[in-house]
Amino acid sequence: MASPAPPGMVLVFALIAGALLLFVTERIPSDTTALAVVVALVVFEPWTRVSATEAISGFASPATLTIVAMYMLSEGVQRTGLVDRLGDLLGRATRGSERRLLGATIGTTGLAAGVVNNTPIVAVFIPMITDLAGRYGLSPSKLLLPLSYAAMLGGTLTLVGTATNILASDLSRQLLGHPLSMFEFTKLGVLVFLAGAAYLLTVGRWLTPARIDPDADLTRSFALENHLVRLVVREASPLVGLTVDEAVAEMDADAADLDVLQIERDGESYLATSTDRQLEAGDLLTVRTTLQVANRVATDYGLRHRHRDEVTEDDLSETPHEGTLVEVVIPGESRFVGKRIGDSALDERFDTTVLAVRRGDTVTNRDLDDVELRRGDTLLLQTTAGTVAYLADRDEVFVTHEAEDPGDLDAAARAESAPTPLDPHTPVAAGILVAVIAVAALGLLPIVIAALGGVVAMIVTGCLKPADAYDAVSWNVVFLLAGVLPLGLAMQRTGGDALLSSLLAGSAAVLPLLGVLALVYLLSSLLANVITPVATVVLMIPVAVDTAARIGANRLTFLLGVMFAASTAFMTPIGYQTNLMVYGPGGYRFTDYLRVGAPLQLLVTVVTTLGLATFWGLQ
Repeated sequence: MASPAPPGMVLVFALIAGALLLFVTERIPSDTTALAVVVALVVFEPWTRVSATEAISGFASPATLTIVAMYMLSEGVQRTGLVDRLGDLLGRATRGSERRLLGATIGTTGLAAGVVNNTPIVAVFIPMITDLAGRYGLSPSKLLLPLSYAAMLGGTLTLVGTATNILASDLSRQLLGHPLSMFEFTKLGVLVFLAGAAYLLTVGRWLTPARIDPDADLTRSFALENHLVRLVVREASPLVGLTVDEAVAEMDADAADLDVLQIERDGESYLATSTDRQLEAGDLLTVRTTLQVANRVATDYGLRHRHRDEVTEDDLSETPHEGTLVEVVIPGESRFVGKRIGDSALDERFDTTVLAVRRGDTVTNRDLDDVELRRGDTLLLQTTAGTVAYLADRDEVFVTHEAEDPGDLDAAARAESAPTPLDPHTPVAAGILVAVIAVAALGLLPIVIAALGGVVAMIVTGCLKPADAYDAVSWNVVFLLAGVLPLGLAMQRTGGDALLSSLLAGSAAVLPLLGVLALVYLLSSLLANVITPVATVVLMIPVAVDTAARIGANRLTFLLGVMFAASTAFMTPIGYQTNLMVYGPGGYRFTDYLRVGAPLQLLVTVVTTLGLATFWGLQ
């Protein structure tokens, strides 16, 4: 009769199960979940065998510090304008061909993601690709999902391509005494990238849906046709003489779900959230509400509803009040995550009105104050250029599309306009990044020291300000990494990884070594699709290495299998950050990721396992 599992192992598996549940449901932020794990491991130290010092050791891990430094280096390169210049080259090279634009997007994104963190690459490319798609009458949905996948595939090219690669290298140092070098797995990364790119340009192109109408302006793409109305203030209206805020209070807008957006008077237009002008007879109000509420308010407060007026993107962005219509995505580190729109103070503090929220392909445009924001939500805002810049600089939002000023050049002229200017520091920043990669590749210094030295050089040479360097770091990722690292240690101390590896090793009785490797890869990729890649690497690499040791297989081969699997989670929008970033802007459904990503996942599984067996051997 099998002996019962030790209490410590049971407790650690319970902590893992609870953490995985919270990662998937996002009841609390993932980094907060990781910190809760750290606290629990220390509170239950007699069973988890993890001391307080060991529980917080993740914050001093070489992998954690390297990832922090790479975020900063990526920011320094991004600020030079090099990535924006790529967008200019894309527009000039493709000339409106969807196939050429798709190919150029995959190629440039993949190569760039090999040397610069892929999350900021995708953040910069989304508005660029959306603009190019709109310019040439293409649906951005056909390009944004391949953009995310290409960035993920490109992250497998070098050690600094993704945070999971850096973490895997540190775990390799601990478990095998062999940290991964800069280009140690590049030959397989190139093979995986080429296979993935071929799929995205053929079968994937056919499977990727066109969810967003390329001819629809922002108001139509958020289904606001029946939620934007115009009301004229009559002479007998009780609102005459009141400010916008007073008028809204008078109309009890909270109960009526109504926002006044702008006031037009004598050919001039004023942003409602930033003006203290009193309403006069004849003023034309642009309002976000339902037709039923508009009719009731018009009757009750002496207003005339102009039923035939259609409010378009141009109407909300061409006015001289410096207001603009902008589409933004809420990143995971935003302060707005978990808050109701009504509690976010966007209107009071930032002169911003939320017009609609898109979550995947579902659009909400009524009772917005009650909507609780989640990471990945796409918002349509009427705001000012200054507010957009402020929020974007602080990573509260990232901009995916901004309404064009009708006074700008037409699309054809813009396509031929001068390319984006480069910063004077561009050669220095690019040189520093190349030097960091070269020093680490040649083994002159450990990657963590080379990366930190690069950050120092960026700041000393003026390529990056210290405040910008700190702002560039996705601290939620850092805290997540530092929080889950001791969980892997607890699994080893309590025998949890040995139990899992023994179960996997048992499959060797019916499967060849290549089959066991493919099984480990599939399990890791499925796990990465529902929780973070970082957590997958921490939990699965010790298990994979121990499994390989039990069946006499190459431990490095199995370690690399988990690393590649964690970096290529294609089947859900929640598994990988870049997938979530394109979820709203592309108007995708959850099933779109399965339809396009599942065949790609299987293809990459076959290519990776065969490549691992060929390049590193199974025994």
